[in-house]
Amino acid sequence: MQQNNYYTLKALVAALEPVLVGRTLAECFSQNRDELVMGWAAPDPAGPDFYLRANLAPDFCCLSFPADYRRARQNSVDLFRPLLGQPLQGLRLYLNERCFSFHFAAGVLLFKMHGQRANLVLFEADETGQWRPTELFHQKLAKDWGLRLDELDRPLDQTAEGLARHGLAATFPTLDRAMKAWLDLENRPAEAHWPRLTELLAQLEAPTFWVTGSEATGPQFSLLPPADPTDWWQSPDVVSALNEYYTHLARQYYFHSEKQELRRGLEKQQQKVAAYLQKGEERLIELELENRYEEIANILMANLHQVPARAASVELFDFYHNQPLTIKLNTQLSPAKNAAVYYRKGKNHGVEVARLQQNLAQKQAELAKLNAQLAGLQQVDRTKDLRRYAKAEGLAPRETEAEVFPFRRFEVDGYQVWVGRNARNNDLLTQKYAYKEDLWLHARDVAGSHVVVKHQAGRNFPAPVIERAAQLAAWFSKRKTDSLCPVIYTPKKYVRKPKGLAEGAVVVDQEQVLMVVPTGPDGD
Repeated sequence: MQQNNYYTLKALVAALEPVLVGRTLAECFSQNRDELVMGWAAPDPAGPDFYLRANLAPDFCCLSFPADYRRARQNSVDLFRPLLGQPLQGLRLYLNERCFSFHFAAGVLLFKMHGQRANLVLFEADETGQWRPTELFHQKLAKDWGLRLDELDRPLDQTAEGLARHGLAATFPTLDRAMKAWLDLENRPAEAHWPRLTELLAQLEAPTFWVTGSEATGPQFSLLPPADPTDWWQSPDVVSALNEYYTHLARQYYFHSEKQELRRGLEKQQQKVAAYLQKGEERLIELELENRYEEIANILMANLHQVPARAASVELFDFYHNQPLTIKLNTQLSPAKNAAVYYRKGKNHGVEVARLQQNLAQKQAELAKLNAQLAGLQQVDRTKDLRRYAKAEGLAPRETEAEVFPFRRFEVDGYQVWVGRNARNNDLLTQKYAYKEDLWLHARDVAGSHVVVKHQAGRNFPAPVIERAAQLAAWFSKRKTDSLCPVIYTPKKYVRKPKGLAEGAVVVDQEQVLMVVPTGPDGD
């Protein structure tokens, strides 16, 4: 994974610093769980903006720099909000570590490019002035809460003496397997180790970047010349190289993702059909074993004179199996009508058997088709062919409706106002969707909706926006019909929910009160 190697990041920091320092972070958002996009405003309004895209999936970890990026209107969320609207003061690469950071007056954003454990960590100063993690991109990497910026550098004795004393792995942990293979120190005399290493380091400090998208080997990124450079793209520009690598990696990643999704869908159907067949065949055996209704009816009709009136059961000779047979009877029916009931059951039984056999035949044909589709899918190895195959086989995923926004949403003078729908929904709004800078409102001392006005970087909440949001909070409460309603409002950071509180219940540590007329969305 040389796209995240220490020497690649070293070249990247050097390339980004003159481009980004002084620019303002205008956007910082995520549209899926493994991708973050940062948009930097151009110093000159007529100049181009700059975008950084960080993909941090375990099997798709790389940085890229698209020329433009259109944010989706839905299903995207702002992250690292304290940095929005802030100019970048500088970048920092950590010594012998696959980490670098962006420094702002309000905080430090650390890029920890550790492959499957890659993460973005926001550091803010605590009351003692120490930088502490306050936000993680990947919450599952809980150990990252313990990171400390002043502990990331790894100073090492990277001299000929240090190499001889501690060995290659301990002296130069930044060298990956391919670089060690290039050195081939095991097959060289000891006196040649340091000159060989010096030669490698000279290449890594001023590298040419090599990228290939070969279908045989998959996308690869290298700081060293490949043995056969025929199918490789090369450039001394690290930003261009990372963009080239992202193109190939994304193509492969999304191909495998689409193929895996299709395979999972087919295998899920396959399992359902196989389970139906197993249960159906078991039921068919049961039906065939219990299919004696017509025989019982014939035995009753042959022995009507031996059946007592209003008997609950009768024992008759079973001439089909040459043994006595106890037959259950309905005491309200005559022997002949009891026989008619058994004839009807026999007829219905035959219909059920025929229907089940027909269904089993259809399912067997469906299973054969699914097996053939899975076999055909396995042979597809290009995205274009995959989509063509999925369309031809009717496997193309249907477009799903956009996720329904969970809250009532209004716009007031350009500000987004979100209103909870019920107690559980209120908790979701306040605990998961609201950030500490957002404005939180609620009708005072009465049940009602939580209301949140979304913060805009660098702007205070205008009084008319607060008043309109308070009117909505009053309207969506038990004081809806009052002539005047007191509404509390406060930054969300002063709203907390101690453990054990009922759904929708919170504690407000600081508040202001505004008296408003309850007014609905239509101004009623």
